[in-house]
Amino acid sequence: MNSLNTIEHQPTYFIQKVFYSVVLLALSLSCNISDQSTDRALQIKHPNFILILVDDQGWNGTSVQMMHNEPDSKSDYFETPNLELLAKKGIRFSDAYSGAPVCAPSRYSIQFGKTPARLSMIRVGMNTDHIDHEGFTSIPKALKQINNKYRAAHFGKWGMGSNPTVLGYDVSDGATKNKDGHFINQKTQWNHTAKDDPKNIFSLTERAIGFMQSATQENEPFYLQISHYAVHANIESTESSYAKLKNKPKGAQQKDAGFAAMTLDLDEGLGILLKKIKELGIEDNTYIIYMSDNGSVPNIPGAKKYEKSYNYPLSRGKWDALEGGVRVPLIVAGPGIKKGSESAIPVSGVDLLPTLIELAGNNKKSLTEVDGGSFASILLQTNNENVDRPIDGIFFHVPYKNGIALKRPHSAVRKGDYKLVKFQDDQSVLLFNLVEDKMEQTNLALQNPDKAIELEKLLNDYLVEVHAPKWQEGITWKTIPVREINSNY
Repeated sequence: MNSLNTIEHQPTYFIQKVFYSVVLLALSLSCNISDQSTDRALQIKHPNFILILVDDQGWNGTSVQMMHNEPDSKSDYFETPNLELLAKKGIRFSDAYSGAPVCAPSRYSIQFGKTPARLSMIRVGMNTDHIDHEGFTSIPKALKQINNKYRAAHFGKWGMGSNPTVLGYDVSDGATKNKDGHFINQKTQWNHTAKDDPKNIFSLTERAIGFMQSATQENEPFYLQISHYAVHANIESTESSYAKLKNKPKGAQQKDAGFAAMTLDLDEGLGILLKKIKELGIEDNTYIIYMSDNGSVPNIPGAKKYEKSYNYPLSRGKWDALEGGVRVPLIVAGPGIKKGSESAIPVSGVDLLPTLIELAGNNKKSLTEVDGGSFASILLQTNNENVDRPIDGIFFHVPYKNGIALKRPHSAVRKGDYKLVKFQDDQSVLLFNLVEDKMEQTNLALQNPDKAIELEKLLNDYLVEVHAPKWQEGITWKTIPVREINSNY
């Protein structure tokens, strides 16, 4: 009997042995391929960088699911097939943040790696004379200090003070604003309009391609920033995109056909760009970063009251430092990045400058008075634990009353799993565990007073250290230069 049992089990044992050998071989090959990919990335001394910065696109404003265990982290109506392809080639960040819940401060934080609080640039329409545009190190200037052959271009919405040339861009559209993308601040901005080149999507893409071709022909590394006017109002799209989506069943969150069509056109522009990158043969030497400058408007029309935000399951939207206003889509693809991967480590727009110069092979440029830290190690899988910032935390500062938002001055800090929001009018605080409560519904300040005290002190100390503008009743900072207001911490 024992002999028979032994004979009968031999094939099973043999199959198991073969199976485990194959599995081990596959794992080994997988690790080797991943290691080789990372090694190749480390060998590329001066890669190209393309930052595609979109306007007002929410965390769930695409058909890419930004968080694997949150079905509502992608749109239930919008279609972005080319962004889906980019995500499959790279890494998604489920907990990525803009520097601010509005465009100008956020764009500044990307260029200089400094928070809007440090820059005293905290809202749209501010006087910016106090900012040292020429003296601060920008992304183009930093890259050129690493390798003076780097060329830099900016196309689309500038949305800041000074101009691209001062910040080191060789080619640009100039100091453009929302109006250059057909924005008119009237109620009609929410009505759909059909155009052949909606929000200049295709002409921007064409100029970007021309720059890439020129730099590639000259064998020069480049930094290219395409700052789209889409999907900021006015709502525009091609007739074909609108026709495709107007009869599609609306989603539970996103329902506006014009907004959906504009999003689809934006994605088509991305597809044209990706195709050209492949044709030029620079795909293996180019990092592509796709990010939004802030969260989506919470509803359409933008100032209309709402019960559930367009950004659901995140709370509120553009203009507020709650999650719907500052958590944004971020996808990065390029050499050494594991395809189809996801990271839950919190990162921010202020981290882009340190990250890019590390990927560019920086070994001599030291950044001073920056708030960002490099997440290159996360991209290349050499350290998936955290981002090393000078001060550990991601900070937001909105010290004014916005008539179409919370209408309360507030600041916030994200550190680890927790986020603290502090209102400056009455000094009250909210504490959230964002891993368990991304909707920011359960205030833990009383349940976890130690954590609340820790984060409030971190936030207060930071605002004092950087001399952040301090809220006072009646101050908006929209027209008066900061230096004329004695309001610093």
